[in-house]
Amino acid sequence: MLRDGDRVLRLLDGELSIVRLPPDAAIPAWLSFLSEPLVSVTRTAHELSIVCPSATVPPTVACEAGWRAFTVEAELEFSAVGVLSAILNPLAEAGISILSISTFDTDYVLVRTAILEAAMAALRRNFRLIG
Repeated sequence: MLRDGDRVLRLLDGELSIVRLPPDAAIPAWLSFLSEPLVSVTRTAHELSIVCPSATVPPTVACEAGWRAFTVEAELEFSAVGVLSAILNPLAEAGISILSISTFDTDYVLVRTAILEAAMAALRRNFRLIG
């Protein structure tokens, strides 16, 4: 469960894109792991999925552009329960679809830029937003 001090979400700067490549594709040379605010690479049996700043994606690469990311402003323990549901439930109730990414330390929730204001309004019910 989230403690009161963990009920802070930061809106990260910059637009993100989601790129889907074939599962056997190499990590593209244009991808920089130094890019801010977020770079995530996931390979499964069905795809190589990349989340990265939109500005780094070449115009010839098909992608879903127009995403913004929120992150939990706390390092989360693996024993924490209900972290994503606390974030996702208000968004679901507002009819807002998301993409979530979890890392060792925290969680990220991406929403479309076009509905960012609606997402922020839904999240403000349970979280303090910064950024």
